[in-house]
Amino acid sequence: MLPPLKALPVFEAVARLNSFSLAAQELNLSQSAVSHQIRALENHLGESLFHRQGRYLSLTSEGKHYRDAISSSLSQIAHASNLIRGESETKVRIAVYSSFAVCWLMPRLPDLMRLHPNLDISITMAHDSLELSDKTADCFITTDRDKRGFDFKHIYRERLFPVCSPAFYESMKNTLNLRSDKDIADLLKTHPERLGDFPLVTSFGIYNVYTEDWRRWFAETGNPLPDDLQLHKFSHLLLAYEAAKYSLGIGLINDYMFNEDRTKDDLIRLPTHHIETGDEFYFAYKYSRRNEPGIAEVKRWLINEAAELQPDD
Repeated sequence: MLPPLKALPVFEAVARLNSFSLAAQELNLSQSAVSHQIRALENHLGESLFHRQGRYLSLTSEGKHYRDAISSSLSQIAHASNLIRGESETKVRIAVYSSFAVCWLMPRLPDLMRLHPNLDISITMAHDSLELSDKTADCFITTDRDKRGFDFKHIYRERLFPVCSPAFYESMKNTLNLRSDKDIADLLKTHPERLGDFPLVTSFGIYNVYTEDWRRWFAETGNPLPDDLQLHKFSHLLLAYEAAKYSLGIGLINDYMFNEDRTKDDLIRLPTHHIETGDEFYFAYKYSRRNEPGIAEVKRWLINEAAELQPDD
């Protein structure tokens, strides 16, 4: 038996906004009308959907499951209705890790908007794991691919390589008494561990521990992490990028943060080896929503753009 259909968009709004009063404002209803619709839905289901503790509101476990189950259906109904009415605007919410959003996605958004002017894009950034749920976004750029009912398209295998600022690079050559780029390339080819002679920048975010990035890099040379390293520690890869750019030391960054054409005045990639982090990035969306025009357009564009992230070496 179908539930009271008028109550479903009311429930979705309350669950998303976590507030009866805000839902009432959004839906242009009185708060008592919102409460009435929620009670009718709970009576029909025979379950409480919200915990009510004074002014605080939260979803019960049954409420969370119900929200996740109906959100995509409501979205598809709204989309189908818009098509019938001839509305061409397509809203797409994308959730993405902050460093990927700032360094790779944002510079390319003007191109996406030029190719698809009908899209109404909103971006949500996350520092840690992304919750794959309609209440968070319509599609995701994530390293997680363990979510039932979702489709995942591979876009990038992460690797880290050493970089420094042009000024720092020149000071390295002077310190090592080297005259040319070839000299420093020859040295680092045979003795990459010489990077440990200089200050290094480490970030917490990749491995959730400081210095693990450089420990793995030095392990590739057959050497342990030197005991006498001068290290500058930063919580996030974005901060490590900025620290290297401002000559605090040599940092380890990845492909989506580095583009030789755009950052040639900011950072120089040092001629030595890289390491792979083991993280794979995916474009994710609910399989049931795969044919929605907005998601389909973003997917095609993103996969095409991400082809440059697949390194040759």
